[in-house]
Amino acid sequence: MKAMTSLAQQDEQKNRRYKLSILGILFVFLFVSVILSITLGATHIPLKKAFQALFVEKDGLTYHIIMNIRMPRTLVGMLVGISLSLSGAILQGIMRNSLASPNIIGVSSGAGLAATICIVLLPAYVNLTPIAAFIGAFLTTMIIYSLSYKNGVRPLRMVLAGVAISSLVSALINLILIFFPDRVSDTLSFTIGSLNLALWSDFYRLLPYVIVGFILCLLNARKINVLMLGDEIATSLGVHVERSRFFFIALASLLAASSISVVGLLGFVGLIVPHIVKLLIGSNYRYVYVGVTFFGGGIVIFCDTIARVIAAPMEIPVGINMAILGVPFFLYLLRGRIAHD
Repeated sequence: MKAMTSLAQQDEQKNRRYKLSILGILFVFLFVSVILSITLGATHIPLKKAFQALFVEKDGLTYHIIMNIRMPRTLVGMLVGISLSLSGAILQGIMRNSLASPNIIGVSSGAGLAATICIVLLPAYVNLTPIAAFIGAFLTTMIIYSLSYKNGVRPLRMVLAGVAISSLVSALINLILIFFPDRVSDTLSFTIGSLNLALWSDFYRLLPYVIVGFILCLLNARKINVLMLGDEIATSLGVHVERSRFFFIALASLLAASSISVVGLLGFVGLIVPHIVKLLIGSNYRYVYVGVTFFGGGIVIFCDTIARVIAAPMEIPVGINMAILGVPFFLYLLRGRIAHD
């Protein structure tokens, strides 16, 4: 018996070391992505010169490019990737569905409609865009969840409900733009998802949402682990299922809406990142949340860097790169789900 217990403890320690090593690799990926984003672009800045500009000279053209253009863009991209990845991880956990993500199930479209109304119809209240985006995201998510719930949530039913509601919301957004064609240019980058105009003010606006959201995720990691076991088991373990699910939906909506209000409808981050992280380190959300934080922030920065370099001096919105990555990945997951169902 003691030998079996010792072997179990050794296996647990090996598993923990493996997960920590994966988290270390994901952190290195984030760090490398930040360095590449700072040094690469229409103007290539050698790494040594970049460090000199940041920590020694602190003046001149190189310092201006890094501190006023690339650094805020990089940090905003990191926060956006973190918030969308955390949102996707939460939704996949509480719905026990690898297809769930902010853009697939309609969170992004609801936030986008509310933000479009603020930007186009109520420009005087543009500062309320994050709050409006949160309300739109939350209401849309609750509608889709209620439509897809019947003796439990079926993955395909939820995806179809999300596609239907997202199509309706997209039509409403296009209707608003048709009636206000003079403001289409203001919303074009928003509908695609872009970091081109990211500023330090956007970083400071996003930072509180990401910090609070990440802390709440870690504090409630055990609860979402229990919810993934099923409603009956969760109830038997003392978890109030509907109250907990409501809390997590609100948290996921807030995280997604805060990012959407800054960079627009950036899709597929919340789908790709949590799924890959869970393939690497399992479904224990104490590790998943940390993993998606590193990988989500890194992947958005990395894709944005490629978008800046591939057609320099022109810049491709990062949303296009994410769609190129995300659509095949989504179709692969959907094919597997349909075959399973």
